[in-house]
Amino acid sequence: MPRDLDLRHVISPAVRDLIELANLGDFDRTREQINHLRGCTRPINLVGHTTTRDHTTGETIRSYSTSDEPTGRLLTTCGNRRASRCPTCSRLYAADTYHLIRAGLSGGKNVPETIRTHPRVFLTLTAPSFGPVHNRPTATDGKPQPCRCGTRHPDSAPELGTPLSPKTYDYTGAVLWNAHASALWARFTLNLRRTLAANFGITQKDMNAALRISFAKVAEYQQRGLVHFHAVIRFDGPDGHTSPPPAWVSADHLLRAIKPALKRTTLTVVSDTVGDREIGWGKRFKVDEITALGDGELTDKAVAGYIAKYATKSAEDSGTVDRSLVCRTCSGRGTVGGRIRELCPDCEGTRQAEPLRDLPVHQHVRQMIRTAWDLGGLPEFADLKLCKWAHMLGFRGHFSTKSRAYSTTLGALRDVRRAWRLAQADAARIRAGHSVPAPDTVLVTESSWAYLASGYRPGEELLANQTRHDINQAQRRKHEGLEPA
Repeated sequence: MPRDLDLRHVISPAVRDLIELANLGDFDRTREQINHLRGCTRPINLVGHTTTRDHTTGETIRSYSTSDEPTGRLLTTCGNRRASRCPTCSRLYAADTYHLIRAGLSGGKNVPETIRTHPRVFLTLTAPSFGPVHNRPTATDGKPQPCRCGTRHPDSAPELGTPLSPKTYDYTGAVLWNAHASALWARFTLNLRRTLAANFGITQKDMNAALRISFAKVAEYQQRGLVHFHAVIRFDGPDGHTSPPPAWVSADHLLRAIKPALKRTTLTVVSDTVGDREIGWGKRFKVDEITALGDGELTDKAVAGYIAKYATKSAEDSGTVDRSLVCRTCSGRGTVGGRIRELCPDCEGTRQAEPLRDLPVHQHVRQMIRTAWDLGGLPEFADLKLCKWAHMLGFRGHFSTKSRAYSTTLGALRDVRRAWRLAQADAARIRAGHSVPAPDTVLVTESSWAYLASGYRPGEELLANQTRHDINQAQRRKHEGLEPA
């Protein structure tokens, strides 16, 4: 009688886990959870329950518990905005940023359409030079010119952005500039208000009573490893986007005030070790008026798309890594233990999660990381936490920020999606023959949730890969016009 073959050793662990998932029961629910994530790279695993009841009658309106799930847990999206970590969640973040910026230009999302008539400009600010670098200069006719090294570099040349003379390049100044870039922006917005008040011939108090300056900006890394900012700056009434600015202000006032405000914006960094430094903006900046209609390059839609594109990027676009270099075991202290301390077994006292010399980066980027790490060990720079942000080349600010009254908020956009999902759940209850609470019903929700882990099981990863493939194929067919939008 022939013996059954044992094929477990030739079946991959992922396939075996997929078979186990199918044997758990209700495999469709497992697949539904993963499809709902739309290919999230590293989902959050939660355990717990939530119950919503009618406060008056005590009737249970909605109830959910992970104990009813086939796998005993709930998968939710990681929500990471960085495209290098999770393309799926970053696309959602970029879409939210696009609608946030667009609402402040064209209206919508509870922002009146009269916002189109408010004067506004698009501003790009750059960092100063810390030494000549390889680049691709262009002439006035748009033709590429030779670099200072005498070579015409192609777009993909790895040496672009690297110093012509690494020995004389001011790495300390570059890292300190990145570390203070956000503070420099805050100082600029303050000086812009002062300059405008002086140009109007009124006090800042009187100007604040008549109008408000709103903005939204994103940070982008240049190839040389320094951040620069793209920003929308707009005149509003004293109540923000809900009120029109005075008739006597125009975009020309912004265009005339920005340059002197930039010149007077500086910060002084005091250090006995590396010497005092005065930090300011680079000489190159660009500011243009944003047009409400499609009669120019800087339209509402173009600016919103441009800013949203950079909202999901990070320092890795300049060639660095997208992870912290501080040892997690010792939290960067180099030692572990209580009263009696010993060297950290993972970093052996170096405080580094991985040796800086072994990082898979260009020498220029490695030197900026090493400089940030060395400066982070100086007591005068302790508040900058440069070791923690060494992988960001010293920059520790938010990539996307806005003033309070610019437009809607990311939280409000997420609340709209949450309300839509609840409406879909209520519609499903009606189709199932259940009643839904009246709009004025007082609801009480009791919840208890705990973090379990991050990521997929091996079999779930196969399903997630299939989901990503299906989504990418659908998007490709849509862009090629093979199916309706």
